[in-house]
Amino acid sequence: MSLKENVDYVKQELNSEEKFLEGFVKVERFYKKYKTLILGLIAILIIAGIALVVKSNIDESNKLEANLAFEKILKNPEDKDAMAKLKETNTNLYNIATYLVAKDKGEIVKVNVPYLKELTTYQEAVKNNSISELNNVSMENNFLLKEFAIFNKALLLANEGKFEEAKAALNLIPNTSKANDLANLLNHYLVTK
Repeated sequence: MSLKENVDYVKQELNSEEKFLEGFVKVERFYKKYKTLILGLIAILIIAGIALVVKSNIDESNKLEANLAFEKILKNPEDKDAMAKLKETNTNLYNIATYLVAKDKGEIVKVNVPYLKELTTYQEAVKNNSISELNNVSMENNFLLKEFAIFNKALLLANEGKFEEAKAALNLIPNTSKANDLANLLNHYLVTK
């Protein structure tokens, strides 16, 4: 190698080392400038991670306690301690347990669980022979017993002598519905009216 090549090589090495040191100095300045912010963010991330783990463990514990309390209620509906524990740990399961206990006693109770709420409204409407309540229930698209509510509405209308309204209500029941057989029977009765 010639002397010139050696000098160029040394310059190039010094340049790359200089750039490395320059980058290191920039990072160090940035760190010193934002040290508290960086440490604060790291602390927040650590605390958030710990909080998520703790919350997950508490939720799992509550779920287990709620399931055990629900099981006790199924075995003994009069267990007030289990009912209180269930109310404290899982309100939806508490509402279901309240519904089941009331159902065993032959009572109708208002609950906030979506399907059970609709079911209790339907049961109340049938029990009260209320056409307007059955109409309201049958208008809900997601109601499980929609066609049966329409059939009961038509049956009540037929009992009141409103045969044309009953026929119109029965026409709302699709042919693919499980309630279609009942609707056909009532339609045959209404043909003579």
